[in-house]
Amino acid sequence: MNRPQTSDPILHPVAIAQVMINFAVAQGADAATCLAGTGIDESTLASAEALITREQEMRLMENLMLALPDVPALGFELGLQYSIATFGSWGFLMRTSRNLQEAIKRTLNFLPLSTAYCQIQLIREPGTIGVAFQADRIPRQLRTTMLERDMATAIQLLREMGLAGIPLQALTFAHQAPAYADRLEALAGIRPIFDYPRHSLLLSRADAERPLPTYDAQLVSLLEDQCRQQLARRQPGGWVARTRQQMLGPQGFTTSIETIAQALNLSTRSLRRRLEAEGTGFRELLEQERQQLACQLLSNTRMTLDEIAVHLGYGDTSSFTRAFRRWFGEAPGVYRSRESTPGATE
Repeated sequence: MNRPQTSDPILHPVAIAQVMINFAVAQGADAATCLAGTGIDESTLASAEALITREQEMRLMENLMLALPDVPALGFELGLQYSIATFGSWGFLMRTSRNLQEAIKRTLNFLPLSTAYCQIQLIREPGTIGVAFQADRIPRQLRTTMLERDMATAIQLLREMGLAGIPLQALTFAHQAPAYADRLEALAGIRPIFDYPRHSLLLSRADAERPLPTYDAQLVSLLEDQCRQQLARRQPGGWVARTRQQMLGPQGFTTSIETIAQALNLSTRSLRRRLEAEGTGFRELLEQERQQLACQLLSNTRMTLDEIAVHLGYGDTSSFTRAFRRWFGEAPGVYRSRESTPGATE
């Protein structure tokens, strides 16, 4: 049973961003650099009650990738920094469930309260219980890093629930082995399987059905109610954030304001009016996102200029090149030569 992402991004507690910043600083990055362009300031980070959008979190992840280009398995390293306590009621609901299989089923009902950007599905096979991860809806430049973060976070939560002595049966990836495959093995404690039909974590059914010592039926009911209330409170009201999410996700950069308005169940006129009320317009948003993504793709991938132009919604490379010169005063090839990460891959 898949738990698809909703069309409206769910707000996340700023504690998730704090973990990201703390990790980056420990790796030698500058906090201010990581926060650039996210709209998250120091006072927001210091607030226990502050919430941020998924768009802000994705921008923060992009900044971390730029600031830490030499950290192998960056997403996996980051995922291991999260704990049950990071997620409050959602995390404690997992810990107090009857067994691991029930914990997975319950927490999937409230998946937007976690860090997960992947679609996650419970797997039941003879002798095996696990979870499968689908990353197709994550923007391409973030896909591998966020997939690894989601999978590593799941592993860390399982370890916290007392499963450190119960090894995973399998850790599988649907893509080819990266250059840092040995690092993934060291972090996960198991040799990953690559070129597998799916991304997944697998455990024996006996382990997944073993009673958890922290089970508390009354507390489970209370935590489920709290999770429902949190989901309701975290529905964002900002139309800028919703429009950006559509651009970065299902609609892409070739979309029109008419298409996004329809996806958001608004008339085109209403969407224009609501964006203007928040101090911007559709074209301005589209331009901002294209600029940001162009820099990411030029610096961190081997995509050709033709491929980048298509990905950003331009009819030809010349149009993209003219736009890039207008934004930054230089050709995209010059920018790539100066800023690209050695060994960047698609």
